[in-house]
Amino acid sequence: MGRLLTPSDCDRLWAAWAPAEVSERLSGLTAPWYVAAGWALDLFLGSEGRRHGDVEIGVPSARFGEVVEALPGFEWDVAGDGRIWPYPEAAADHHQTWLRDPATGLYRLDVFRETQRDGRWVCRRSASITLPYDELILHTEKAIPYAAPEVALLFKAKALRQKDESDFARVLPRLDRSRRSRLHAWLSTVHPGHPWLDRLPTGTPTGRSRS
Repeated sequence: MGRLLTPSDCDRLWAAWAPAEVSERLSGLTAPWYVAAGWALDLFLGSEGRRHGDVEIGVPSARFGEVVEALPGFEWDVAGDGRIWPYPEAAADHHQTWLRDPATGLYRLDVFRETQRDGRWVCRRSASITLPYDELILHTEKAIPYAAPEVALLFKAKALRQKDESDFARVLPRLDRSRRSRLHAWLSTVHPGHPWLDRLPTGTPTGRSRS
């Protein structure tokens, strides 16, 4: 059944590394990886817009073992549906994997084990949405890899919490027409009728797999 985690548990148990520290620790990794979610948007904008309780990265599921090897001395738990299990228990059912410091019991990193097909990233919300890694992953001036903003926003669109709306409003002015059109196409596929659609231009869908 896994161990139940309350919101207060998550606040108490997380002491995340900053993206720069993650990048340094994974500097020798050859697998494609990137900072995801809210931190990705901050790296795109070049400034921290709000406090982050954790840090998430994405990596192809088949190459997750390389991340484990790059971070010796830590333990891993699978997280999902408000519960945690020792890795690899429930790994087939949940894509999130939390790195735990055994000395303190605190979590430092959340790794998304992502689908890869024919050398391309595949969106877990819709397998019709794919990108080559050189389009998915951008880099800061300090070479920290992060997800393209339209990818981060696509995943934020599901929950539409206050912080997600704030992130969208903050990033929208910095998205060029190509990124806005891509996000519009993806939202139309994954979340038809989403309120963000009216604030994005229509355009030819990009970043889709070709049959």
